Amino acid sequence: MKNAVILYAHPNPKSFSNAIKETAFDFLSKNGFNVEVVDLYSINFNPILSAKDFENIQQGTASEDVKKQQEIINKSDLIVLAFPVWWYNMPAILKGYIDRVFSYGFAYAIEDDKVKGLLKGKKVVIFANFGGSEEEYKRDNFDKCLSKTFEETFRFCGIGLVKTKFFYSVPYVDDSVRKGYLAEVENTLKEMVG
Repeated sequence: MKNAVILYAHPNPKSFSNAIKETAFDFLSKNGFNVEVVDLYSINFNPILSAKDFENIQQGTASEDVKKQQEIINKSDLIVLAFPVWWYNMPAILKGYIDRVFSYGFAYAIEDDKVKGLLKGKKVVIFANFGGSEEEYKRDNFDKCLSKTFEETFRFCGIGLVKTKFFYSVPYVDDSVRKGYLAEVENTLKEMVG
């Protein structure tokens, strides 16, 4: 059986990000995956990269909260992210998770003055939803800038297959559009795990 983790970053259980998480969980569970959900707000994950974290990295170790998350990432074949875009970026708690968990020595290393990704063989799917319209984010190619930033973070770690799916105007569209978005979640996962 394959393993998947869903990194979920929204404090409101009635959010559309939660609906994405639930849809992904159901789809993957029905398609032969053992799925673990990491709800960053409910576990009160500390997103602050501290001086102690840097000391740990230099000593080749990690704090217990980071070790636990690294074990989850390590055993996962597929990593799914579900989050809203706030202030033109992912929530701070998720960015802090990446800063602390996808650290030097775990997710990447430097060998012969070159970056070596250490998480090869994994896949990542990013589902991000916006309050703003598609036109707003396509203006000046901001959608492409965001997807490139999100995707390159994981490619840096050696993950070759990364896909981003954006959902626009979520608070302002009707339920039929949101249901269509959730169908796109399933279709995107189907393409990735095919």
